[in-house]
Amino acid sequence: MSTSVFDNPIAREHTCSVKFDARKAVFGREDVIPAWVADMDFPAPEAVTRALVARAQHPVYGYTLFPDSLYEAMIQWFERQHGWAIKREWIVMAPGVVPSLNAACLAFARPGEGVIVQPPVYPPFFSSVQDTGRTVIENPLQADDTGQCRMDLHHLEHCAARPEAKVLLLCSPHNPVGRVWSQAELASVLDIARRHGLVVLSDEIHCDLTYPDKPAHTVLATLAEANDALITAVAPSKTFNMPGLGLSALVIPDPERRNAMKAEFERLHLPQCNPFSVAGFEAGYRHGGPWREALMAYLQENRDYVVREVNRRLPGVCTSAPEGTYLVWLDCRGLKLDDAALKRFFVQQAGVGLNPGPSFGEQGRGFMRLNIGCPRATLSQILDRVESALLAAGYGN
Repeated sequence: MSTSVFDNPIAREHTCSVKFDARKAVFGREDVIPAWVADMDFPAPEAVTRALVARAQHPVYGYTLFPDSLYEAMIQWFERQHGWAIKREWIVMAPGVVPSLNAACLAFARPGEGVIVQPPVYPPFFSSVQDTGRTVIENPLQADDTGQCRMDLHHLEHCAARPEAKVLLLCSPHNPVGRVWSQAELASVLDIARRHGLVVLSDEIHCDLTYPDKPAHTVLATLAEANDALITAVAPSKTFNMPGLGLSALVIPDPERRNAMKAEFERLHLPQCNPFSVAGFEAGYRHGGPWREALMAYLQENRDYVVREVNRRLPGVCTSAPEGTYLVWLDCRGLKLDDAALKRFFVQQAGVGLNPGPSFGEQGRGFMRLNIGCPRATLSQILDRVESALLAAGYGN
């Protein structure tokens, strides 16, 4: 499949798109180039669109079951792509990864007990703990001399040893820093969790979005032992750019923990799937392989372009190439701006809408997250705007 399809701009305004149509509410102006919400400006695979159209042609949109073919498509995908053999009975369908984070906190920690997160990290990792009345235990990532983030495993051991610690929420690959954790790092996480009786929920929603020139993603479950307390969250939503369909899956080999998660969903009458999410989920996993390969080739070129141009043209801003995801973590600390001023600069002076680093935790201060899942011409426009704003503000003079 040609990558040229990803060069074609698609007008997303007035489609109830959060990324585009919420700009006025979020940034105070509608003319910023949106590079924030983690969906891409690319058309989903044609097979997904055909499946949705075919389902829409039946005029009754009633309550919907999960067909065997859906499970088969998912199982076959993970066997082919990741060498992960999933048994049908391990799968629990879920209404999204974020609800699954909340359900895990409710199921495996009592009010006031601790849930470990590794900031800077996707904001719902914090809110799922706080909103369920549990306590956040932070195990911050540490940057090495090259700027690459690594887990502080010694500190993780200390966190896990706390008597109130019950759950670890792992982001793998990591959002926003783009790390694809090594097998050695993941094996250490499992070893620590075993010793201290932690339940691990591994959010692997970006597992298919790793770059050909970087280490391959390792599914944590492929390193696990039979009795490990492990829940793996996956979805086609990021892989095939259809997060609005809102359907994910949990893989839970242990029956007791599987039933605990089911009980939380059932208590809230979730998941309530719809016929379109089922059709899109199956079509993506069954037919989306060539599209994903073309996507990653295009994203790799986007990534390399952005890293090169940021480090060359934007004084006070630097970055490194992520190993996975279509998100680039920009280090803006060289601008010497506080976070409120940094956000104002990008919005008001540059006309670009990014995710402010502090939303990912205190460790994100001085950073911004850039979504590169868009046509390269859009990235060029973003970089031109930021460069001009920096020069106008006196940076680099």
